[in-house]
Amino acid sequence: MAWHDGTVTAPLTPPDQPGPHDPWQAPPSGSHLAYASGSEDDPDTATELRQAALVAVLVALGGIVLGLLWLWLAPRVPLVSDDTAVFLKNSEGEEAIGADGTFVLLALGFGALSAAAVFWRLRRGGVLVVVGLALGALAASVIAWRVGVWLGPSSDVVARAREAGRGVTFDAPLELHAVWAAVLAWPFAAMGIHLLLTAAFGPRDPEPEWAGFSGYYGGAVQGPLAGPGASAGHAEQAGPAEASGSAGPTEASGPAGPSSSAGGGGSA
Repeated sequence: MAWHDGTVTAPLTPPDQPGPHDPWQAPPSGSHLAYASGSEDDPDTATELRQAALVAVLVALGGIVLGLLWLWLAPRVPLVSDDTAVFLKNSEGEEAIGADGTFVLLALGFGALSAAAVFWRLRRGGVLVVVGLALGALAASVIAWRVGVWLGPSSDVVARAREAGRGVTFDAPLELHAVWAAVLAWPFAAMGIHLLLTAAFGPRDPEPEWAGFSGYYGGAVQGPLAGPGASAGHAEQAGPAEASGSAGPTEASGPAGPSSSAGGGGSA
């Protein structure tokens, strides 16, 4: 009776096809493995453009209110004429600087309010909404400046002096001396407040959920991601097959007894 020396081995997986326990295989659609690359509530580009345009228009219209408040609260600069020239009634007065300061303070307040309103209504707005807020704030500052100058005292000082007469005090035109500093106050305040609100109360990206990783692949992870316990489980599963394959060569490896030699002699 002859024995074939060999071991029973499991069939190998072809190299061009990933195994069932390949940890780097991409899961199909509908699996429980979730990657938090984005939120369903995030607006698309078209929606974000519409939101940015609406924010820019509404903030720009707020410049009319700022212009009216500036016209109402800004101090007046008194002038006087002597029929030959126009002079400041109070040469040491600070009314001219007060007009610029009033505009800047109002612009900072409006910038904080507009940023808080945009963040409250469009907390998940993207970069385009922030750009719309900045452009709308810049346009609002320019509108407020021009509204205050247009509704304020006339810029024709000579005509005003002739109308007032000699020695009669009249108001100088309302104007900004530091134009760029005043105009940029609202945009800078809006950007700063919006950035702070986003950093403190803005939405956070969720962490990736890896709970369904082992459940999708039907058991413990094999390969480089498997822990020390994986080898023991693999040995238990492969035990019966390896035992059945190794039993044959062990039994046949013993020395031949007298019966075998006798049988050989009898056959001869």
